[in-house]
Amino acid sequence: MTVVQDVARPVAPLRRRRSLVPARLRNPWGEPRFLVGVTWLYLAWALVPVAIAILFSFNAGRSRSVWQGFSIRWWWGDPSQSIFHDPAYTQALVHSLLLAGLDMAVATPLGVMLALGLARWRGRGSGTANGLMLIPLVTPEIVMAVSLFVVFTQLPIPPFDFISLGTTAQVVGQVTFSLSYVVVIVRSRLASIGTHYEEAARDLGASPLQAVRLVLIPLLMPAILSSTLIVFALSIDDFVVTQYMSSDSGTTTIPMYLYSNARGGTSTPALNALATILVVVTLVGITLAYFLYTILGRRVSGTAGGVGALAELSGLEAS
Repeated sequence: MTVVQDVARPVAPLRRRRSLVPARLRNPWGEPRFLVGVTWLYLAWALVPVAIAILFSFNAGRSRSVWQGFSIRWWWGDPSQSIFHDPAYTQALVHSLLLAGLDMAVATPLGVMLALGLARWRGRGSGTANGLMLIPLVTPEIVMAVSLFVVFTQLPIPPFDFISLGTTAQVVGQVTFSLSYVVVIVRSRLASIGTHYEEAARDLGASPLQAVRLVLIPLLMPAILSSTLIVFALSIDDFVVTQYMSSDSGTTTIPMYLYSNARGGTSTPALNALATILVVVTLVGITLAYFLYTILGRRVSGTAGGVGALAELSGLEAS
């Protein structure tokens, strides 16, 4: 009976030592408030200078550091020095858009065909080819630019001797490094789709070309469109390759113009306006590429897009 009473007696709780370290720091699995603060600090450090540069593109005076009132003078208000009235600014903008359009027109179809070829290549050399395709992604841009410059100017071997510095060399150089981005994006989409839709199209009597054109290409369209916009953003933002491949003032792009005039004491806020256009166009291209790949990809992925294409081949209605 005595033993039972001893067992049933409540045990006094142990006293815990009061720690000088806060609970949020003692618990490593708690909410990482410190990391959140570091993230916001980095974003502010990276974005605030850009926002200040954009703000001064609307400055009423000629200063790029002293605010003198809000105005659209340097966009189109000034009859001779605004970006849409100064021939130098306008030429740089037009040439940048021209290079971006040509880069998209060449790199996108070549990248799609190369991605399809690498995905279907089985046998000796396929692994090496897939590895070599990633070299432009990891090669320093200055190395690629210097190499292309030497090839186009000092190697008298066809077809390199037919390419002279200027717009043609700039397009070739931009396609060289942007092609890999198209291949990577399209191949990732190919891996998620698989081969069963194409095989089903062949079973329904479609030729290899029809299976690719009627079934595979519609399923790849989100990746194709997003890679096209990525190529546009890469092209209009490129400086190193475009600078080395240029020939005269007629082949000057926005990044080249910004580099050559940003440190000049006579530059006006019109230069900020030109940089603002570059930032906005790049962000819009990347944002559209993201939404096209995610939203449009969800709509055509799964069974809807593939079954619909196969139903057209078979002459049946998709259920």
